[in-house]
Amino acid sequence: CYKIKYMFPKAHAAAYVIAALRLGWYKIYYPVEYYSAYFTVRGGDLDAVAAVAGKAAVKARMKEINAHKEAGTITAKESDTYVILQIVVEMLSRGIEFLPVDLYKSDWRVYKIEDGKIRLPFSALGGCGGVAAEQLAAARDDGEGRYLSVEDLRRRAGVSKTVIDALEAAGALDDIPKSTQISLFDM
Repeated sequence: CYKIKYMFPKAHAAAYVIAALRLGWYKIYYPVEYYSAYFTVRGGDLDAVAAVAGKAAVKARMKEINAHKEAGTITAKESDTYVILQIVVEMLSRGIEFLPVDLYKSDWRVYKIEDGKIRLPFSALGGCGGVAAEQLAAARDDGEGRYLSVEDLRRRAGVSKTVIDALEAAGALDDIPKSTQISLFDM
């Protein structure tokens, strides 16, 4: 019994070390895949707009969160966002970039790899929860084709104005008109 008491902690520690070595190996030799998997599992508090804008925007967001921390007004969400943004800065420093949310290419939760870059999913947008992200992906795959307008997107996906605003802020709605209605004078 005395031997078993000491064997478990050593084996447990060895298992953690092996897992850490594996993670490190993937981070060095397969960085795009590593970051894609990391953000898919832990990217809940990612600031998608800043991440797509580049390292300067991410550092500016981190500076803003630090100001809140120093003032004592930091929230738990901001604290979690800061940790994720540190990983984003590391990734951007290694030359790996994020691709913005795309209505026709983004998954609802998986950070997909495209041409050595990582495509943001719908769930990465602030204000777009898991259910809304799933609805956006389902509406895209419903067989009705491309969206005619923002109104058509909202009708087919059944999402709120908050989600539409998040998509607009991310630039995902730049290529489609706001309304399906056509003006007689536009022809």
